[in-house]
Amino acid sequence: MHLDDTDLKLLALIQSDDSISVDLMAKRVGLSKTPCWRRLQKLEKAGYIKRHVALLDADKLELGVSVFVQIKTNRHDASWASEFANIIAEFPEIVEFYRMAGEYDYLMRVLVKDIPAYDHFYKRLISATALTDVTSNFAMEQIKYTTELPLPLNK
Repeated sequence: MHLDDTDLKLLALIQSDDSISVDLMAKRVGLSKTPCWRRLQKLEKAGYIKRHVALLDADKLELGVSVFVQIKTNRHDASWASEFANIIAEFPEIVEFYRMAGEYDYLMRVLVKDIPAYDHFYKRLISATALTDVTSNFAMEQIKYTTELPLPLNK
């Protein structure tokens, strides 16, 4: 599917506020309501819109400690990697998880209430699987955070 400027504008609108009405979106992109709705359905069916969610305030939910955890392992076979991914899926504190190139094999972002909560998470993690090295970096301040992707909009 080729995305035109109208599709990109619709995607930009819904990723900044998914609760915006189809009427208002249509007005902002220069369409009537029905063609706008059809485009949104087409974008969703094509997989450009993965899902609709609400973004929660981690601080208000007492999850204000963000920890970036770098992991090294000496196991790199497919079966271990699959098993490790399944183990990681069981930890709700892990909100992002990446396989990396470079010095560390994996990077994860963990959200917890405080240092004791992270220590509890850490002990559960290292008892769940064999890891060579686990390095934790605590974020002091969140300077920028966005869920919005940088779309190539022609303004």
